[in-house]
Amino acid sequence: MPRCSSSLRSRRRLPRNPNPFPPPPSKAAGHLAAPKLHLSVELPPPAVLCPDQPQKSVVDEPEVVFDHFYPANSGMGSAGDVLEDNPVGRLKEEKAIERGILPMLRRATLVQTFGQKNHVCLKEGSIIIPPYAPPQKMQAHLIPPDTPRSIFVYFRGLFYDNGNDPEGGYYARGARASLWENFKNNPLFDISTDHPVTYYEDMQRAVFCLCPLGWAPWSPRLVEAVVFGCIPVIIADDIVLPFADAIPWEEIGVFVDEEDVPMLDSILTSIPIEDILRKQRLLANPSMKKAMLFPQPAQSRDAFHQILNGLARKLPHTQSVYLQPGEKHLNWTTGPVGDLKPW
Repeated sequence: MPRCSSSLRSRRRLPRNPNPFPPPPSKAAGHLAAPKLHLSVELPPPAVLCPDQPQKSVVDEPEVVFDHFYPANSGMGSAGDVLEDNPVGRLKEEKAIERGILPMLRRATLVQTFGQKNHVCLKEGSIIIPPYAPPQKMQAHLIPPDTPRSIFVYFRGLFYDNGNDPEGGYYARGARASLWENFKNNPLFDISTDHPVTYYEDMQRAVFCLCPLGWAPWSPRLVEAVVFGCIPVIIADDIVLPFADAIPWEEIGVFVDEEDVPMLDSILTSIPIEDILRKQRLLANPSMKKAMLFPQPAQSRDAFHQILNGLARKLPHTQSVYLQPGEKHLNWTTGPVGDLKPW
């Protein structure tokens, strides 16, 4: 799913590379066939999966028809591009920041992965969604729910990105480096760059799962933490979380300012056990996990359902048809009000 670039104040330098323009990867490599779509819903203004010019499709199949939904194209250089961590990607980022959201899309509803406050391509009124995490693969690694959580803090990932940030001044705004330097020898912290085959099982044995920013303020590990019932510790000052009107992020997660990372051990050990148990009970709700995933085929109340929920609330309507006496907001279903929640 397309995502926006990193924040303006974390703009990265180009690495010293004698060949800063490597050949683009083959389109066939890792390319997944797009589902056949034909959408004819009238949505004025159009809903967009991420800002880009609509006349240029990025799918291979000529019979695919996009009516009011437009995929992002990483070659257009507008805000919302898919930006890779390489010289070409960062040059595109500069162009995206310069252009901002294309004028023709500024009245559109943008559907984009985890947002970033005050970023040029985060539009007010956008529908923020989670990134894709493979439901079937995660399902295959489930362990018994009564397994003790014997790991206090867990993290697997980069702390430094020497390839893209050789001088070390930009990656994760120093938050990941601070994690490693302060807690690499702390027995409460199981942190490493290794990615074991038991990664999913380990998350289910952990109390807290660290979700620090990288080049972007989010990653799929936030979805993984919610699905596996591990309390997400969100270290990204300007993150905008998905389905914030439906998922109580403040109640299920822990938010730590980037500048407070050196005190992370004191912050987490000072949380009362009652608060930890309450967060774990909320995370154990199967409906909340479903709201973060894109299973195939789609299921009721999954992430795709939440997207449709958000889009439907923006549909044009007349008061006589949709609004009931005393209501100020559109309830797009004829069912119970609870349908607006993921649980």
